Amino acid sequence: MRLRDPEAMNDLVSYLLRSGVLLSSGIITLGAVLALAKYGSLSTSAFFVYLPNQIPHGTFNVSFSGILSGLAILDPFSIIELGVVVLLATPVARVLLSVFLFAAEGDRLYVYVTIVVLALLLFGILVTPLIPLFNA
Repeated sequence: MRLRDPEAMNDLVSYLLRSGVLLSSGIITLGAVLALAKYGSLSTSAFFVYLPNQIPHGTFNVSFSGILSGLAILDPFSIIELGVVVLLATPVARVLLSVFLFAAEGDRLYVYVTIVVLALLLFGILVTPLIPLFNA
């Protein structure tokens, strides 16, 4: 594959995006099937009802450590959360891939601009939830 060829670069980026969406869809579908198998079709709908005075996601842990511990016991909702994390990581992976593609192309300006975009993305994802009163 010639990385300096714009067509090849576009093909690689589109393959990454398609793969991320398909992987995420498969993981979420697996989690939904496991939730139906574990809880039955009638009681599963209660997990998706939004009540304004309650936590929308129920009582399961949505932190990374909570997802990992839930995956260890094949908790369906942790599997669904993993699928959402994969879906959110897909565009971040696209920006990271763009840094390497622009570097292979030798376009230093776009490498720097894309690194700034990546830093802003990661800041928004990882740091802003830690800012006090940001979740208000």
